[in-house]
Amino acid sequence: MKLKQLCLTMAGLLVASGAYAADPKFAVIYDAGGKFDKSFNQSASEGAERFKKETKIGFMEVQVASDTQTEQVLRNLARKNVDLIAAIGFGQAQAVQNIAKEFPKTKFVLIDGVAAGNNVSSVLFKEQEGSYLVGVAAALSSKSKKIGFIGGMDIPLIRNFSCGYTQGAKATDSKVEVIQNMVGTTTAAWNDPAKGGELARAQFERGVDVIFAAAGGSGMGTLQAVKEKGKLGIGVDSNQNYMHPGNMLTSMVKRVDQAIYDSFMQLKNGKWQGGTVYKGLKEGGVDWALDKDNRSVVSAEVEKRVNAAKQDIINGKIKVVDFRDANKCPI
Repeated sequence: MKLKQLCLTMAGLLVASGAYAADPKFAVIYDAGGKFDKSFNQSASEGAERFKKETKIGFMEVQVASDTQTEQVLRNLARKNVDLIAAIGFGQAQAVQNIAKEFPKTKFVLIDGVAAGNNVSSVLFKEQEGSYLVGVAAALSSKSKKIGFIGGMDIPLIRNFSCGYTQGAKATDSKVEVIQNMVGTTTAAWNDPAKGGELARAQFERGVDVIFAAAGGSGMGTLQAVKEKGKLGIGVDSNQNYMHPGNMLTSMVKRVDQAIYDSFMQLKNGKWQGGTVYKGLKEGGVDWALDKDNRSVVSAEVEKRVNAAKQDIINGKIKVVDFRDANKCPI
């Protein structure tokens, strides 16, 4: 009897082990901004967590202190037979390309960058389209007709946010002045909230009353300064309206969470494909956020004008220039 029970127990363990082994293995590598940046990386984490909640399939998480560590981290994960690795941030592109070639059976999803290989899915966003919408909202909501932009690291990607924002504002009111600053030129620019706040206060002194912060963790300092001075802020990537209700005009939402969720789910369902995709308003990749936390500061007219612009972009009536196409902004 004891032997029979033991055999049944062993069989049960083998079945359980086999069921677990059948599940694909996933991993997420966050960039230097960190998982808890309340923005870009956190959005990726939320997408992976939603997948985990729905499927009961877990994932590994790794934080790199700098992009130079990424290749080693990717190689270690690939050696552990992780089926799909999500690399968050353009700075991981070269490392993904190198390791994808080295481990052709491992699949990779790269956010905000492009890497070659049939086993790589590169997901890019049309940030200029979502930024155009919040530019429209800023121009309509500014009393001083001076609006601000504070970016993190000075790179073409962040210039694209700024360019789209400027296009939307100027199309709404050609007399609006857009004052712009970048936190820095290295990855440290994503984690300097003190500098983000300092730049915001300097813009306020110049008459700015609405600021769009696309600066990762540094943007937290910008939005805190917005609250302290009683101005209006615009969040980025995640919906940050909840952070300072009444002082948040809106957020330019970039659906990194959905990109990660979709990629994980596609692999689980055997439908994953490599290649490069661009996600804009039409594809549900970007948008502006309107909810209970900013409803009080968004007038019916602003809502109407922003949604009209959104529809015009989706229909092709408005063409928003991507800064990265020629590394320059038309305005």
